[in-house]
Amino acid sequence: MIADLMSDSLRASGLSALMRGAGMVTRFIPIPQPTLLVGPGSSARLGQAVAGFGHRKILVVTDAIISRLGLLKPLTEALEAGGARFVVFDKITPDAPIPLIEEGIAFFQEHDCDAIVAFGGGSAMDASKAIAVAVANPKPLRQLAGYFKGLRTPVRIYAVPTTAGTGSEVTVAAVISDPERGRKLVIVDPRIVPKMAALDPSLMTGLPPAVTAATGIDALTHAIEAFVGNWKTPYSDGMALSAVGLIFENLRTAYREGGNLQAREKMSLASTYAGFAFTRANVGYVHAIAHQFGGRYHTPHGLANAIMLPHVLRFSAPAITDKLAQLAVRAKLGTEGDEPETLANRFLDAVEALNRDLGIPETLAALREEDISDLARVAQHEAMTGYPVPRYMTQEECEAMIRKVLPRPEKTAAPARKTAAKAGTGAAAKAAPRRPARRKTGADAA
Repeated sequence: MIADLMSDSLRASGLSALMRGAGMVTRFIPIPQPTLLVGPGSSARLGQAVAGFGHRKILVVTDAIISRLGLLKPLTEALEAGGARFVVFDKITPDAPIPLIEEGIAFFQEHDCDAIVAFGGGSAMDASKAIAVAVANPKPLRQLAGYFKGLRTPVRIYAVPTTAGTGSEVTVAAVISDPERGRKLVIVDPRIVPKMAALDPSLMTGLPPAVTAATGIDALTHAIEAFVGNWKTPYSDGMALSAVGLIFENLRTAYREGGNLQAREKMSLASTYAGFAFTRANVGYVHAIAHQFGGRYHTPHGLANAIMLPHVLRFSAPAITDKLAQLAVRAKLGTEGDEPETLANRFLDAVEALNRDLGIPETLAALREEDISDLARVAQHEAMTGYPVPRYMTQEECEAMIRKVLPRPEKTAAPARKTAAKAGTGAAAKAAPRRPARRKTGADAA
C-alpha cells in the first residue's frame, strides 16, 4: 500500500539504496572459481583430469546435435582411456524446461552417477546445474528456484562450453524454463560453479554465424551490465573491461571467419571473463526483459539480449556517462583525453553498429502488443527485486521500451503498373509495347 503511494523517483531512490546495501553484503560471499583449461584440445585434457578423480560414474549432459556431430569424442575417449565409467544424456533442448530436467534427474539416479560433465551451450550447463542441485536436494524444481534453496551440497560439475556467450562455466546461477507458467526460473547457489572447465576453441569453429553473433552479444551484455551496475567491484570491473576489449577486437572476425581459432579462443575467454564479472556484480534490465521473451516466446537468450541491449543502454545513459566513456576507451573508440559525453555516445553508436554488422534483427518477430503490459510488469519486478540497475524505469517506460522492438508492418509492394512506369527507362519498359493513352476516370483521379 505504501509502495503504491510512493512517487516513481522516491521508489527508485529507495530501491537504489537497498540494492547498494545488498551489494555491500554480496561482495563478501565467497564464490569459487573453476580451474580453467584453455586452448585447442582442452576438452580432452579435461577428460584426462576427470578420469583420475575416481568418480563412480559420470553423467555427460549435452544435446543431440553435439552428440551427432561427434564433438564429444575427445572428452569421452579420454575418459575411456583413463578407465572412467560414463553415460550420455543427450536430450537437452533450448531453455531446459522443467520436464526435461526431471528426466535428467531420473537418468542420473537410474545409472547411479556421482558427477556431471556439462557439454554444450548455456542450456546444457544450466540443465546440469539444476540436476546437480535437485539430486542432492530432492524436492520440486520450483522450490529450488531463488537464492540458496538447497541445503545439501550439489553434485560435482565439470563444464565444456561449446559457445562463447553464457559464461555459465563460471557462474553461480542456472536458468531453466517453466513452460506451464511461461516463466524462467533462476537457481542461485555458489556451490553449483563447476570445479573445472575447458575452453576449447576447436569445438566452436563450426558454429553458424547467427549463433556466434547472438552468443557474442550475450557475453557483451554480461560485461556491460556488470560494469554499469551498482554492485561493481574492482575485480568485476577488471573482468568486464577485459571482456569488452576482447569482444570488440574479435567478435566480427569470429562471425566472418568461423574457423579462426585465435578469434574463437579469445571470444571464449571474453565469455568467461564476462561470466566472472556478472557473477559478482549481477546484471540489469536487458536480462530482466530478455528473460520474459525467453519464457513466453522461447526466444534464444543471447538474441533477446542483443535486441534489447541498445535500447536499455540509451535509457540508462544519463546515469552512466562516465562508465560508458570507460567502456569506449577499452573498445578503442577514443582516448581518456576525450570528453566523457563524446566517448559515451561513441560507445552507444558502436554497440548498434556491431549489432548491424552481425545481422542482429532490430525487432522481435514473436512480440505481440497485447503481451507488452504483462511482459513489462514481470520484467520490472525482476529488475527491482534482484538487480542493481543504475537507473530504474517506470511501468510506462518499460512498456515503451519493449514496444520499440515490435515487428514493423511490411510495406505493401507497389502495383506492377506503377513500378513499371517508374522504371520507364529500363530495358523491360523499352521492350514493352506501347498502349493508347486512356482518359482518367473519377476513380483513377482519386
